[in-house]
Amino acid sequence: MLDIYDATYDAPVEISLSAKPTASIIWLHGLGADGNDFVPVVNLLNLPHVRFILPHALVKKVTANNGYEMRAWYDVFGFTPGSREDEAGIHQSQAYIESLISKEVARGIPANRIVLAGFSQGGAVVLQTALRHKQALGGVMALSTYLPLKASLETEKSLLNAHIPIFMAHGTSDNVIAFSTNHLSVEVLKAQHYSINFHEYAMAHTVSTQEIDDIRAFLRSTLH
Repeated sequence: MLDIYDATYDAPVEISLSAKPTASIIWLHGLGADGNDFVPVVNLLNLPHVRFILPHALVKKVTANNGYEMRAWYDVFGFTPGSREDEAGIHQSQAYIESLISKEVARGIPANRIVLAGFSQGGAVVLQTALRHKQALGGVMALSTYLPLKASLETEKSLLNAHIPIFMAHGTSDNVIAFSTNHLSVEVLKAQHYSINFHEYAMAHTVSTQEIDDIRAFLRSTLH
């Protein structure tokens, strides 16, 4: 299965300042972007012991954008909590991220030294993946996003990641994924007994300087 998924995706961007990194961060971009989108943020973080893997989503038609083709981790039918979800597309992206985790483990990085990170649609995929992963991971960062497939979490969640460090951040003026949508996701996670390191910022659907500082602090604490 992993080879099939790998054959479908373009090779990720990879950034590492060390010949022997001791941790890995797999960072997913948002809808319509690509793996290069967070390269400037990675360079600002100054984490020389970390290997960053920045994958590219597939190009597919997105229903909510009138069928326009763009890089997307799954199809989008709407941007409200009650909107139909592309379960098959989410699961396909989850399987691909699982394959990237397996590759990092094969390269000598223990699973508990791997963090999944994602912005917007990418953040939804990393929450989907991390909370169900069968090995204990180092952490998950979900930026300007929401929890997908909420109804299946209780039966599918991994006990090994029941206490995974979760960093969530959202802009109070986000006009793509409403702050209230994110808040609902946080409440669902708390009801499932997850501990959330939550941050809110006076910003839209973007990343702020203060957020980057908070991300750096979280990653240094998690991957010290």
